[in-house]
Amino acid sequence: MGHNLSKITLAVLSATSLSFALPALGQEAQNEADDTEVIQVSGIRSSLTNALAEKRDASNLVEIIQSEDIGKLPDQNLAEVLENVTGVQITRTAGVGTGVQIRGTNANRTEINGVSTVGSGSGRSGINFEDVSAAIIAAVEVTKAPSAKTIEGSVGGTVNLRTIRPLQLDETLASVRVQGENSSLTTDSTFTPRVSGTFGDNWELDAGRFGAVFSVSYAEQDVTAFRPRTDRDNSVASASGVDSAQSFDFLPIQFFVQDYDNYEYETKNFAGTLEFAPNDNTKFFFDVVINDQERRQESSRIQASGISGLRNTAIPTAFETVNFGSLDGVDLGSIQAATQGVIPLDDDGSDGNLRFSGDTNSRLTKSEIYRLGGEWTGENLKVSVELASTSSDTTTPSFNTTLNFINPNSPLDAAALLANNAENEANGNDDLYDSNENGTPFIYDLTGGSLTFGIPTGDPTAPTTEQLLDPANVVLRDVNIGRNRSENGEDAFRTDFTYYIDSMITSVDFGYRYSKTTSMLDEVSSNVGLRDIGDSPSGDLFSELLVAGPDNFNDADGRELYVRDFLLLDAERVASDPDGALAILQNAIDEHGGSISIDAPTSSSAGFFDIEEKTHALYAQANFEHGMFRGNFGVRYLQTDVTSTGNSITEDGDGNQLVTQVTTEGDYNFVLPRINLVADVHDDVVLRAGWGKDIRRPDFNDLSTSVTFSTSPNPAVSIGNPGLNPEEVTSFDLSAEWYFAEASVLSVGIFHKKRTDLFVQQQSNPFEDPVTGFRDITDPCEGGGIFNPIADVNVFGPEVGVGVCVPTTTQINDSGETTQKGIEFAVQYDLASFEDELGWASGFGIIANYTIQEFSGGEAVNGATSRANTVFALSTGVDDIDVTAVQGLLDLSENAYNFTLYYEKYGLSARMRYTWREAYRSTDFGSTSSLPWGFPVVQEDRGQLNASINYDVNDQLNIGIEAVNITESEVEQSCINEGALLCYQGLTDRRITAGATYRF
Repeated sequence: MGHNLSKITLAVLSATSLSFALPALGQEAQNEADDTEVIQVSGIRSSLTNALAEKRDASNLVEIIQSEDIGKLPDQNLAEVLENVTGVQITRTAGVGTGVQIRGTNANRTEINGVSTVGSGSGRSGINFEDVSAAIIAAVEVTKAPSAKTIEGSVGGTVNLRTIRPLQLDETLASVRVQGENSSLTTDSTFTPRVSGTFGDNWELDAGRFGAVFSVSYAEQDVTAFRPRTDRDNSVASASGVDSAQSFDFLPIQFFVQDYDNYEYETKNFAGTLEFAPNDNTKFFFDVVINDQERRQESSRIQASGISGLRNTAIPTAFETVNFGSLDGVDLGSIQAATQGVIPLDDDGSDGNLRFSGDTNSRLTKSEIYRLGGEWTGENLKVSVELASTSSDTTTPSFNTTLNFINPNSPLDAAALLANNAENEANGNDDLYDSNENGTPFIYDLTGGSLTFGIPTGDPTAPTTEQLLDPANVVLRDVNIGRNRSENGEDAFRTDFTYYIDSMITSVDFGYRYSKTTSMLDEVSSNVGLRDIGDSPSGDLFSELLVAGPDNFNDADGRELYVRDFLLLDAERVASDPDGALAILQNAIDEHGGSISIDAPTSSSAGFFDIEEKTHALYAQANFEHGMFRGNFGVRYLQTDVTSTGNSITEDGDGNQLVTQVTTEGDYNFVLPRINLVADVHDDVVLRAGWGKDIRRPDFNDLSTSVTFSTSPNPAVSIGNPGLNPEEVTSFDLSAEWYFAEASVLSVGIFHKKRTDLFVQQQSNPFEDPVTGFRDITDPCEGGGIFNPIADVNVFGPEVGVGVCVPTTTQINDSGETTQKGIEFAVQYDLASFEDELGWASGFGIIANYTIQEFSGGEAVNGATSRANTVFALSTGVDDIDVTAVQGLLDLSENAYNFTLYYEKYGLSARMRYTWREAYRSTDFGSTSSLPWGFPVVQEDRGQLNASINYDVNDQLNIGIEAVNITESEVEQSCINEGALLCYQGLTDRRITAGATYRF
């Protein structure tokens, strides 16, 4: 992350001027691509050759990856397919590619056959890549330098997923592929199935030529990742005089999490195209793409909570030196941090607390894309008309529960807690401790780069395996049920004209596009927290729902220290019958004598929004060719009207909630000039330059004022900002490509982006007393944050209860101008032409790329939490220090590379790819938005090795095996700075897929 790009950039530009270039695998815009002759591909070498042929013809900067065969892109996951492209990095969820950054930004668009897609959430990037099977996609193209006809809305690039066009087929296509995939960390040992098939053909009829292609895919996937987390964001000063004080200041343990993530996917995809050409001048088409995905989560989480209250008594046995580095030029010094020790029970037996949580945050999404249109070509004029409709309807059923373990070896065992509760009820007060949690001891070892904790066996107060698995020793703490519903859609009409001219200006394109985009969220939830032992039934009253949690948390790294034995609600049962599970839990509360009801989920007035955008866009573009020069220049104009509906919630004099629906309107317009120039300076050398402007609209949830609360006091509450302006970007590209052999290229290039009104996330943190750690537990929160009426007070107040000030996050426009710039190198070399000299070795080839980029500027800053500033006062010696830092661009790796070695000969096709990206800042801390120090965390350097091998048994049958994340590379996140303080790990699985393809 410390790479100095500017010096390299100056050196490159001064040495080579216009001769350096960015690798581009190119193609014209989608409606031009339909006229391009398609070369039937078969195998790695053919797909690379065809991609280079398209690239050389392109008049703007576009990269392409073609499938090696029907439904066979280089990877099973589309995000991981895009990872092959220079300047593209991806983020993963439980090891599966889900997010794509093009040139360091998430602000991109996704299309299918040139049609805008919408996502399952409230974002702008389009359909989730995990929702679309790579088996139905024939090619992937990434537009980095747009022309005037390119639809607006992207900062990094536009991804277009292309399916097969039937009228371009030279022969009948018929193929079936059957595979099975296995995860190394799942508790299920079987292979999950994947089946796909494609049929396509065209026919000469009396009325004209008719063609059809249909692709179907069905896939199941079981993905598992382990995620240990340790928070050390508090302090014990050497001069504090507490029992744990040392001769030096140090960071004690605040929080432990042992997170087991399991996602089970079932994905059904269909893509179909009908084309009809009554004559050579006219063509009609109809495209359908339907994606149906169920992502079921069966995750568990073990928490050691309440241990922050023991920091003054728990004495660590080992420490490490943590160097915080610097933020915005301020040296934050260093401090010792606890790495080993035992955290015993509190003197009264109340802390720390052992909690078992089960998460079933599923996502059920159905996306549909329809495209109907036609085109007519005359002597000098081409006209095309298109209607498109895309939608994504999502429900997110969840049934999340937390159980408190009541340690029978604590002085405050279940009998003592119930007795205290009875006395409190009789006296009408809360003088005695009658919480539904008590103390369990913990042991930890954070040495060797591993965040491990467990229960110290042999400690007289430690529970045994039998006690941990006894339903009578757990009580119900939280029940959070959700059935949120979101509906996103876009309807669009466009008409494009091309007028051909016999001069240096070869043609003029102009057109109009109208689109109506909508996004609606209806939050349907029920959040119930039980805090008194008198309201919390023990597990033996709902034991029919309880099962033992997974005990293989050591499979990823062989750790010996972890919590092996615990109980959970059966995830499959509560997901399949939530109403039945709810009835069992309510009966348990009633039988226990509790007074709390668990209501079925209902719509939340505060969590609703409905936003509509209408956009009119006009463009004009001239295409030219003269001598060795070709390209285009033009302008795009757009005007957008926004209507946003939400709820305003107030209270009457009696405290009753009053809900009023409020509608606000706004509008904006932009002029976006764009220029692309290509120079064919030699038979084998192409130079490119591009300049243009684009915008990025805010995500819908960032515009909404809807508020969603959690029962946990840790997550920040997201608050929308309806005043957000679209972000503007001005991009410049300079590139060159040398095609020195067949299926081979060497390219180098630079890009420069100037961004204004950058979207930046700001976190407001509540004040925490530096001595007690308490926050404000009354509304309003004068010290920062927002009052969460349902959050557990936990350690942030003097008494057990709900209602506490919590952090907030809000998106704002950065008032400063920001700059992104970078250099991209790529080489592709195939040895096929050396058959006579190398023999069998001529089957080898390489593909490699390297990206260097940097981000600068901006004025929006993040600030340290009050607790973090207390730590920095100790590490720097500055008592009144207030640490802030310009946020910068999230998810940007300054250095990244990709190296692929392939072999194709004698029916054997093999590929091995290693991908590496440097550390980057992220707000995804352990898959939560909570930032305990107040700053985005750093996801450390990470590389991943994938490989595949296939063999043609004969002309019809191919068998193969693929491996993803062969070395099981783990994810590491550090707080404050790169390498500063390890606070999170993601231990991901290895996935093996084996199968066969048969072509008829």
